[in-house]
Amino acid sequence: MGNALRFLYGQCCSQPPTDGGDGDVALGYHGVSSSTVGVSALAQDLYHFEITSQVPEGLSAHVISSKKAQSNWYKKLSKAWRESKPPPKTPEETSTLIFHTLQRHKIPDIQGLLSFYGLPIPHSLEELTACEAPQVVDGLKFELHTLPVDGKTVPDGDGVNVLVNTTDPRESSLVPHEVLMAAVELSLARAQRNNNMAAALDKQIKDAGYRVLKINNEEILARRYRIRLRGIDAPENQQVYGKEAKEELVKIVDGKCLKILVFDEDRYGRFVGDVYCDGLFVQKRMLKKGLAWHYAAYDKRPQLAQWEKDARAKRIGLWASSDPEMPWEWRRNHRENRY
Repeated sequence: MGNALRFLYGQCCSQPPTDGGDGDVALGYHGVSSSTVGVSALAQDLYHFEITSQVPEGLSAHVISSKKAQSNWYKKLSKAWRESKPPPKTPEETSTLIFHTLQRHKIPDIQGLLSFYGLPIPHSLEELTACEAPQVVDGLKFELHTLPVDGKTVPDGDGVNVLVNTTDPRESSLVPHEVLMAAVELSLARAQRNNNMAAALDKQIKDAGYRVLKINNEEILARRYRIRLRGIDAPENQQVYGKEAKEELVKIVDGKCLKILVFDEDRYGRFVGDVYCDGLFVQKRMLKKGLAWHYAAYDKRPQLAQWEKDARAKRIGLWASSDPEMPWEWRRNHRENRY
């Protein structure tokens, strides 16, 4: 541990916690006050981590990532603290260091870590979270929690194909009996190396909208959903910026588990929903990158309109063009053979 961190730990730990004037100390999850004592607790844990490579007990109850990920955070924070000149001394400075060091990690993890030490939320993080689309339940039909997404199955810039484990309580009640039986028979056919029967059963399951996957040497029956991102319309693949929009969406979701709030089903059988990845609202990312329009004809949320407006003002992505063609106009023109 660097001298600055060791000194701060010694100084802070020698100070008694302060109260708010009424004798009560405001405590974070770590059992420390939201004053400088919270900084000293982090300094102590970083010192302990550099000696033992162990993260503090109880942290897992307040963040969503694994112990392995937590060790990665503390390794980065120890390095950032040693290299900071001068090192952080106030709760605000410490919160800012945490945010800038871990900003590529999941927002719920950063929030949980700050709360664990009773540290304030920095302004930069408030800006990221305050403008997220509100998870309003009005019109919400159901919620999906997906298996990791295969980026190769993303069709375009405003659609994703996902798989949901049928052990999910909602899904388990919806699986047709014949699909369950086919999945059992498929497992037996594969064990017996009966390839013809296995191929026929696999096709039957896929035709019903399901897949049998092998994950960690365990066979899982999953339901396939086609999802249309609610409230945005990205350029079609054949349009200018269509390729870029698809590539950006793949970059966001590939290998990630998604939370999807489903509000509707369109005429193509796709479920229309708000998509969240690592706590971030995917539609927001696409709009702010200038890779989608706010689909105002079907969605009146002001946040989406503002994100499009911001990208337009900065001439980001497709807004670098003075007159980009709207995808709904492009589709209509092609249906009418105007090209």
